[in-house]
Amino acid sequence: MPARMSIRFQDTSLGLSDTLRNVRAAVSGDTITLAALLGLIGEQGLLLFVMLLMVPFLLPVSIPGMSTVFSLVVILVGAGVVMNRIPWLPPRLLAHAIAVDRLIPALDKAIGLTLRIERVIRPRWSMLTHGATLNRWNGMMIILSGALLLMPFVMVPFSNTLPGLAVLLLAAGMIQRDGVFVLMGYVMVLVTLIYFGALIYGVVMLGAGLPDLAAIKALLR
Repeated sequence: MPARMSIRFQDTSLGLSDTLRNVRAAVSGDTITLAALLGLIGEQGLLLFVMLLMVPFLLPVSIPGMSTVFSLVVILVGAGVVMNRIPWLPPRLLAHAIAVDRLIPALDKAIGLTLRIERVIRPRWSMLTHGATLNRWNGMMIILSGALLLMPFVMVPFSNTLPGLAVLLLAAGMIQRDGVFVLMGYVMVLVTLIYFGALIYGVVMLGAGLPDLAAIKALLR
């Protein structure tokens, strides 16, 4: 098995279902390590994992504690996309052995699911998805979205939902080379920045108004 940092992602124009079929055909033996599986499934597998992590954030309320852990995973995956290689993971985790007889049925279910998804998310607007430079840029947008998930707006409605949707749309678009979804991800990042900017502005204005409010109360006494 090559060293972790030497495992680089191969650029592919395949849909996720075709990638999963190739992984299924390549898997052999009784077990496979997580590092080897990541080497086979590549960038698309990491992005799919990130999409699954974002599902809880589709609720309009924040989830205390969960956003911190998941956002760090998002940032690591985004860094892996930018560097075009498996991101840092604990060596013990990378060496974890996965039973092939359990992996194959999971891959079969995933292939069936992605075939249905591909009816909606499909290759188009390639100017937003193809090329190393664009891929790195999209990875940086995922990192930014992950950083926005870390913002300390506890219990503020949509503070996790908006950046979570940005990650979800960006990852889906990158997996399927769908520029429409990537563009929607850009828009959601912008919406998140505007929303958080408005929240920060409101907090600053509230703080600036407190001395005036105290003075008014003093006069009314």
